[in-house]
Amino acid sequence: MNMNALVFLIISAFTVASALVVVLSRNIIHSALALILTFLGVAMVFFDLDAGFLGLVQILVYAGAVSVLVIFAIMLVMKPDANSTNPPTPSRDTHFVGGLLAWLVVIGLGVSIGLSRWPSLPDAPEDYDAVADLATLLLGNYVVAFEAAAILLLLAVVGAIILARGAEKS
Repeated sequence: MNMNALVFLIISAFTVASALVVVLSRNIIHSALALILTFLGVAMVFFDLDAGFLGLVQILVYAGAVSVLVIFAIMLVMKPDANSTNPPTPSRDTHFVGGLLAWLVVIGLGVSIGLSRWPSLPDAPEDYDAVADLATLLLGNYVVAFEAAAILLLLAVVGAIILARGAEKS
């Protein structure tokens, strides 16, 4: 086993462990904080695969913005009594059935990926700048869709805040 495979296994174990904390934690705040660690683990996988741009986007968008938004939403709707906001998790039978179904999906995906014939891709030239091409597309041909998505996300956040706070009584 070479060093790259060892680093990948360590990062993958970290990511899976933090994802399990997200699912199995009884405290919703701890789950949200473990979600940030899961997003950072996915970003580390991107960096390990030499996809630095995707790693940075993962950190900025998911580990940064989405995680802060999730924690902010939790804080808005959480009541002073944490037990009323954070109900207990289902029984062990439900966990077992859910885990069994998840393992069946993982095994099915693994078998289908293993049996697939993947085409070999040509190597990109050394002077190719994928980030520049992506920026040209996003801020050139697709600038309207890019800005529409930004406005839609802003409206969703404002709507969530209004719904969480409730209508003020006059």
